Amino acid sequence: MSDELTPDLTFGENGLIPAVVQDEETGEVLMMAWMNGESFARTLQTGEAWFWSRSRQELWHKGATSGNTQRVTDVRLDCDGDTLLLKVRPAGPACHTGERTCFHRTVPGAVTGETVGGKIGAGSGIKVADVTALDLGLLLGELYHKIAEREQTRPEKSYTTYLFNEGIDKILKKVGEEAAETIIAAKNASSVTGHRQLTSEICDLLYHLLVLMVERGVLLPEIIGELTSRVGRPALAKYGTRAE
Repeated sequence: MSDELTPDLTFGENGLIPAVVQDEETGEVLMMAWMNGESFARTLQTGEAWFWSRSRQELWHKGATSGNTQRVTDVRLDCDGDTLLLKVRPAGPACHTGERTCFHRTVPGAVTGETVGGKIGAGSGIKVADVTALDLGLLLGELYHKIAEREQTRPEKSYTTYLFNEGIDKILKKVGEEAAETIIAAKNASSVTGHRQLTSEICDLLYHLLVLMVERGVLLPEIIGELTSRVGRPALAKYGTRAE
């Protein structure tokens, strides 16, 4: 294929490059597959994910048989040019097992986080000391902006579009469901797997809360401002004492 399509890509000796696939709306990593020059070109030309099967030694169009296609909305390179990131709108689960993501299993004993209050931190390798370096405000802002954009443009096959089209009652129902699932996950979060499940449910709840905010016109700076005003505020100053 023409090098004009891949001016900065560095393919391996086998002519392949790894491609990480990420849900553009939720940020969840869905899968990792391999691309060669032809599959990369077809991805750019068709707007849907194409890969190279090392086991079958052939091109494969994601979802060609299952219907679980992936509409590609953005393609990015890492700093070395030897790994791709595809942001997609999935039309179904990414994993052949039926799971939404191929990364649905945890490795026992692989928790590397430090402890918080005597309990295990997230089993993601993020240490407590590193949390302050994560700009949560920017991350939530990007997601809020994306949701607000969906509310305006209403692209087809978008879950966010579906929620806005259904209206406030559906959104409120989903917030309630995700809150209930978060509570259930919290009751079962004593194990590493349970902790990861709770983390996932909290993310789902946050996403649906952001959808609700956009639907009702609540701006993210309003929430951040309110939370900021509460930082360091003694609990009794707001809620009083039992004697009251």
